[in-house]
Amino acid sequence: MSTNPPARSRYRIVWVVIGCVLLLLVGLRLFYTHSSSKKAHSSSAQGAPQAVAVVPAHRKDVPVILQLLGTVVPITNVTITPRVNGHILTVYYQEGQHVHRGDILELIDPRPYEASLHQYEGTLTADRAQLARARVDNARYQRLIRQNSVAAMTARDQEFTVQQLEGQVKVDEANVRNAELNVMYCHIIAPVDGRVGIRALDAGNYVTVGQSGGLTTLTQMQPISVIFTLPQNDLPSVQKQLRTHESLPVEAWNSDNSQKLASGTVKALDSQIDTATGTVRLRGIFANEDERLFPNEFVNAHLLVQTLQQALIVPGSAVQTGPDGAFLYIVGKDMTVSIRTVKTGYSNDTDTVIQSGLQEGEKVVTDGINHLRPGSKVFIAPSSAPTEGQAAP
Repeated sequence: MSTNPPARSRYRIVWVVIGCVLLLLVGLRLFYTHSSSKKAHSSSAQGAPQAVAVVPAHRKDVPVILQLLGTVVPITNVTITPRVNGHILTVYYQEGQHVHRGDILELIDPRPYEASLHQYEGTLTADRAQLARARVDNARYQRLIRQNSVAAMTARDQEFTVQQLEGQVKVDEANVRNAELNVMYCHIIAPVDGRVGIRALDAGNYVTVGQSGGLTTLTQMQPISVIFTLPQNDLPSVQKQLRTHESLPVEAWNSDNSQKLASGTVKALDSQIDTATGTVRLRGIFANEDERLFPNEFVNAHLLVQTLQQALIVPGSAVQTGPDGAFLYIVGKDMTVSIRTVKTGYSNDTDTVIQSGLQEGEKVVTDGINHLRPGSKVFIAPSSAPTEGQAAP
């Protein structure tokens, strides 16, 4: 007879017993966890002190700085274009070179224009000689007509001849002046101080008047400007300061706001608001002596509008927002917290100005706020305990 069925039954019983033991252990674990949670909740409900970080409200001068987006724009940016047709004989500059106003940049072959100038000068000389002769004849005819020695028609015709030659001389003088300008235009002169860009055409190329793209660009680097946009809500405060001050200080920082590039001033405010963006443009002027500002570079402008003298401030992390507006958790002398509704003003990356609702020296909670309720008992974490004199740095 086979013994497999009784053995299989014993194995089944063993596994059932093991399962029951495991279920019992899990149940005990859940029971103790629930009991511990109830005890912790009961202890918290009974007012066990919570650790918080506090900072006393204090006063200090607060600079009101607006951070705005801007673009570096040259005060003068000139596309150098030829004003006469001809071949480029010589290029006098190097790409990227700094030049001064009046420096010769390029020379277009002046010989055809010099020949035209000589031709017009010769014509002018001949016509001036004819005019001088006609004036002498006219004077003689005027004497003769007073003596009735010449016909009146002849004397009158001579007067018209003088006037005609005077007009011709003026035309010749204009032609000479135009030819002189053409010779002058063959010498391409720098109109401003600045930095020459990449050359578009080399010596030997034929250029024409108004050629597309020009010959090169000349950009004024010192000083240079930054055009940045100001939200229309900030416009009244900036206008008020510009009316009482000749200029406002501004700093240019790099695109990621990690490094200061230059310091300058703002004097110019645009005459209208852009309706598409709700902003108005301002221009800041920078000396740019080290040329750290480069044309068309994106920068962050830090505009100092004013400095709030001895303003009452708290860390920005202490300010909370509720149905009634901004509020703070205040730690009283009995080490309990209360909620205080306040009116806030200007805020920066670290601090917020309190306009009303708080007194200097009152301790505000900056960390450990999540589980606080009015009347909660707290204790101040050692790392946040205020040192003597912290309330008035």
